[in-house]
Amino acid sequence: MNDSRHPGLSPALVADMEAKGIDIGLSLELLEGINAGRLGMDPPVRASGVPALDGRSVLDLSATESWQVGRNEARDRLAALGLALPGGREAADGMIAFDRATLAELGQRLFERTAWGVLNGGSATSYADRKKNGSIGPGVFDAIREGFELLAPLCENRPKGITPAYLNPDGSPGESFLVLKMRAALVQAARWRERFGTPDRPVLPFFQMTSAGTDGPLAEAYMRYAEHPWLAGLIERSGTDPTRPRSAVQPLMAAYTHSSEGMPKRVFDRAWGKADSSIALPGGHGQSFRVLRDIYAGLLSDGYRFAYLGNVDNTGYYPDPVELAVMALSGAETSCEFSFRTPVDVKGGILVHDQNGKKTIAELGQAMSLAEAERLQAEGKPILFNCATGIFDLALLVPRLDELSRRLPLRVSDQDKDAGRYSQAEQGTWEVLGLLDDPLFFAVSKSERFIAAKLLAETVLASGAVRPEALPRDVADTAASLSAGMNRFLAGPCRLVLRDGRWTL
Repeated sequence: MNDSRHPGLSPALVADMEAKGIDIGLSLELLEGINAGRLGMDPPVRASGVPALDGRSVLDLSATESWQVGRNEARDRLAALGLALPGGREAADGMIAFDRATLAELGQRLFERTAWGVLNGGSATSYADRKKNGSIGPGVFDAIREGFELLAPLCENRPKGITPAYLNPDGSPGESFLVLKMRAALVQAARWRERFGTPDRPVLPFFQMTSAGTDGPLAEAYMRYAEHPWLAGLIERSGTDPTRPRSAVQPLMAAYTHSSEGMPKRVFDRAWGKADSSIALPGGHGQSFRVLRDIYAGLLSDGYRFAYLGNVDNTGYYPDPVELAVMALSGAETSCEFSFRTPVDVKGGILVHDQNGKKTIAELGQAMSLAEAERLQAEGKPILFNCATGIFDLALLVPRLDELSRRLPLRVSDQDKDAGRYSQAEQGTWEVLGLLDDPLFFAVSKSERFIAAKLLAETVLASGAVRPEALPRDVADTAASLSAGMNRFLAGPCRLVLRDGRWTL
């Protein structure tokens, strides 16, 4: 028997999907597009090489002491933002060069025109899964076991953003990813107000994309965060309150039948072997262009020109004034951070030239083999990993949101898990770079800007909580670098001090 509202689905299946928070209409819309061949058919990217660090479109921000741009273009772009062209060194062919200090000063002024947001839909349950963490490498889990056992219970069934982002040197759990991010932004917002006076609008307001599973718990946490000693005073001083964000909820999607069942695909309805049982899945962060559409338009209407976006679990993601200044001066639609490859980077998106010579993101191991990446790296060519952090020019992005949502590739992949064999449809945020005309790519230091934690083991390693001799050499070196970066972040952007084995005010 079919459900009267959704032909092809049984009433029991519809009830199950509704109970699990699945957006049935959107799931069926995508399913129809997949079966008609309009969606999910995008060919995978094939890498023809890797871009060079040319100082223009691919900029090594970790080593850049100055940056050149056309004088007239820079003047006009800043004038549109109500800012005068800062002093710089005149160069040939109508160019002007700005040193790093000048760029930082300009970027700080632009914080009044900038919002920052996080993709906040993830639960920490799989992040703290013992089996997944055990696969990080031979001997690594044994080395991080003590820290893992301490933090894992604090992660179960909670939004990842409100779980501890680090271990203190005394072994106690640290503050959450979101408290750290909010504090780093509030420090900048309070400094702006102290230097430049009362702003026309809140400086560095916060926005987020949540999910049906995280939205409520996050709202509850933010009520507590409003009184948090690391945040409350800065909220009052800055006039910016990140505990009251602009927020939109990402819908959950249904899983579809496995490719072994052929076409047309159907809604998968045998989860855990039970009849009329669906699986609710996120549709990928690329859905943010659809979900955050009204938030981006509202920010632009309220006078914000730029929007930072990044993952909540990357402690190294916070608004950087030098990046923002280069973005504003360049006139680019968007920019995105990529970190230099380390020995532990064996999976993920890297910056490549595709088969048509266009710069885009492709999966290492699919578009390019690990052996080929290592060969190119040995020759001195950069292998740059996507940090999933970027800046959008809202004046250029907002008019294109509907188009980008339609054109962003939908990737359909087969899954074989305890719940069954099914397929999942996802859009990735940063594949949008392949749809834009001239994006900027910032090469950054992993230890400075990409202290990411896809697994709880990485959080323990980045905390410096493991003796180096207990780890394989390459992992120990990366852990030491990330731990140093974490300490710099806590002492620098967060303005915290280490006292009696704990980071505090």
